[in-house]
Amino acid sequence: MAAESPLHGVRVLEFLGLGPAPFGGMLLADLGADVLAVARPGVPRPALADNRPVLEADLKSPQGLATVRRLAARADVLVEGFRPGVMERLGLGPEELRAAHPGLVYARMTGWGQHGPLALRAGHDLNYIGLTGALHHAARVGDVPTPTANLLGDFGGGGMYLAVLVLAALQRRHRTGQGEVLDAAVVDGTVYLTAMLHEYRSRGTWSDRAGTNRLDTGAPYYDVYRCADGRHVAIGALEPQFFAALAELLGLDPNWLDLREVPDHWPQLRRAIEAAVLTRTRDEWAAAAADTDACLTPVLDLDEAAAHPHQLARGVLPPAPDGRPGWRPVLPGRGVPNAEKAENAEDALARWRNSPREDSR
Repeated sequence: MAAESPLHGVRVLEFLGLGPAPFGGMLLADLGADVLAVARPGVPRPALADNRPVLEADLKSPQGLATVRRLAARADVLVEGFRPGVMERLGLGPEELRAAHPGLVYARMTGWGQHGPLALRAGHDLNYIGLTGALHHAARVGDVPTPTANLLGDFGGGGMYLAVLVLAALQRRHRTGQGEVLDAAVVDGTVYLTAMLHEYRSRGTWSDRAGTNRLDTGAPYYDVYRCADGRHVAIGALEPQFFAALAELLGLDPNWLDLREVPDHWPQLRRAIEAAVLTRTRDEWAAAAADTDACLTPVLDLDEAAAHPHQLARGVLPPAPDGRPGWRPVLPGRGVPNAEKAENAEDALARWRNSPREDSR
């Protein structure tokens, strides 16, 4: 018998947008929450919203506004990603909704947060990670920092951060019966992700000069290298025993075991690793390293990653209904998401209307 989902019975009303908030809504739905998303009429369904029903509602019409207010009164969590002040102008701000429903967890997901000099300004992932210092170290010495898609800010510092705050607020409500207003800012979550770098910096073991530290490609045994076929391998042999396995795999001079931690020797060690890696193709190196602790792995594209035996064994990238690999990651043990499985919005609306709210949940 399958275990009950951890968020079974938790109702989430989500105002559908782009980026971090939909990622958080997707995660809560995959954890078993009953998520009902609200979108403006005629707006195409954005990415990351295929695992929950979407109800179209015109928030500028009395009827649409009344419908949403009734749903909010039955929700455990409300998630919105508008700029500060928008929900208040619509008559859906936290003070108004929580006056009638004090158990509501009202989660606000923005890039800059609800207050601060930039709170009302536009921005995107690249702006947020740039301002927090996170982007600065995504570069080798002298190079321009490289954007990390929108994984680091929107999803790591945003959507994941949002979900953690919601889970903590639900736990607190379980004890006290009271909800709260959450100010989930991508900049806050991204700064939190840099905690280790700040700690290292305070100890004097991290430099503000990008590309000179052990974890930002400064150390030659923690970097990406080109292979004979033009593809790449990732090498992360940080500890001595793993570097020893790497040196044996690559056929490096054994003297490097004693010299690898001397930064003055890093340029020479880098050239030695580069020359060795260029002697084989990516997949040849992957096969050679597969049964070792050399911490050498192939750099795969998304299609290759979905078909890799480890991903297949973990079940986190199941095939799509048409057989394509890795159509959308899932949480292990939570089943396969499918847009066709998403409940009809009208059925979800009827179910919400007909089921009582349980503030003590």
